[in-house]
Amino acid sequence: MRRTEGYGHMTRLLLALSLIFTLSAGAPAMATEEPPFTVSLKAGDLEVRDYPALIAAEVTVGGDRAQAVNAGFRLLAGYIFGGNAGKKSIAMTAPVVQARAEGEKIPMTAPVTQSGGPGGWTVRFIMPKGYTLATLPAPKDARVRLTPVAPSRVAVARFSGLAGEGDIQKQTAALRAFITEHHLHAAGESSLARYDPPWTPWFMRRNEIWIPVAAS
Repeated sequence: MRRTEGYGHMTRLLLALSLIFTLSAGAPAMATEEPPFTVSLKAGDLEVRDYPALIAAEVTVGGDRAQAVNAGFRLLAGYIFGGNAGKKSIAMTAPVVQARAEGEKIPMTAPVTQSGGPGGWTVRFIMPKGYTLATLPAPKDARVRLTPVAPSRVAVARFSGLAGEGDIQKQTAALRAFITEHHLHAAGESSLARYDPPWTPWFMRRNEIWIPVAAS
């Protein structure tokens, strides 16, 4: 029964992602916006990035990873597709990031992010460039929060595939080893970032694990 329910949650997530990316993509040649960053250290698919100050829309939801990203994505999609005081459409960015709700705030830019723990999961969209807290329309749903994100340094592991729990654990372990090897200091919990719409072939999907690190 649990397996069937899991497939149901995944199906609903894929449908939601399909709608979001279809509506936000516009012309086929138009790329989804990603936040700018600079790379200060790189070793294969592992690197350290510096992101500028950003603004995020985020929600905190319960459930397992799949349930949470599904619920959080729908709430945030509602906000950017007119569920706000001005009934204004806001462009979708990438990636979608998921991180634990308790502990360090997700210190990253433009995805939807998801993190989770006893307090639930935080799912986050970074707002497109050009917006400020003053110019973003207020969410109609009180569960959606507009949050400033301070400039941050993040260690990143990039990988392809479906980002199952085994993949997540493997990549997180590799990233923590990279952090230790280069004498960096983790400053928060890990987050999962997904960049691609669900119709992308599994072997072409771009996923990332993010761990904030202290600035040197």
